[in-house]
Amino acid sequence: MTDTASGQVPRPGQRFVFIGGLHRSGTTPLARTLAGHPQVSGFHDTGAMEDEGQYLQSVYPTAAARTRSGPGRFALSPAAHITENSPLADPANRERLIADWSRYWDMDREFLVEKSPANLVMTRFLQKLFPEARFIVIMRHPAIVTLSTKKWAPRTRLSTLFENWFRAHDLLRQDAARVEHLHLLTYESLVTSPERTLDGVREFLGLSGPIPAGAVRDRSGGYRERWLELAEATDPFGRRRFRRLCERFEDRANAYGYSLRDIDRVPPAGLLPRPAS
Repeated sequence: MTDTASGQVPRPGQRFVFIGGLHRSGTTPLARTLAGHPQVSGFHDTGAMEDEGQYLQSVYPTAAARTRSGPGRFALSPAAHITENSPLADPANRERLIADWSRYWDMDREFLVEKSPANLVMTRFLQKLFPEARFIVIMRHPAIVTLSTKKWAPRTRLSTLFENWFRAHDLLRQDAARVEHLHLLTYESLVTSPERTLDGVREFLGLSGPIPAGAVRDRSGGYRERWLELAEATDPFGRRRFRRLCERFEDRANAYGYSLRDIDRVPPAGLLPRPAS
């Protein structure tokens, strides 16, 4: 951690890396794993929620502040999507962000990582400020994300949580063609094939040597079982609810390589959503 009052100026050749992905998609373990590489500095022990960079800067409102909503709903607000057309995308704000975040980075490292879930709908804005940046987005099964987010938003309908997943990733699809350096990985590939998946990240960033994968753990089991219980419900209400969710979202899940009817179907490694036509 850099402990200065005004931050530090990055050296030539240093590269900014932005990690995004919906809440409960694995952004935190991915960022912490990447920060375990000797060339990389990430945020830790900042006092901010999950060490998210959105809480450690003074340029743009956090996702919750600008959308007046939280996990499981924020992407449904038009205010969530920030692009290069934002009045905030000016060079002075680049310098402000560097000054804010450099207080928490080890500025002797070559790769400087900032992680916030809402980065997946802010790639074009951040690229305008940091044209040299690399973007890594992690995607996780929409049913698992929905069920795990439900405990943070108990009054939010499952259908709304699903809509939030698809809205966020549809925006990513739209933006992907305009983002020069974008790497997508899935939570499922990270936990089932961590070495291979992290080697893809290493190649994308140009790191020397492997990214340590020892701390990667799968925490989906309980949510998978809950989804199967919903799918196999014996009461008429439960069966009807599952059927309606599948009727509404199965085709959209299939477009991303997932299935609500088959919870174990996941996308091929390295699949990048194509820009929406």
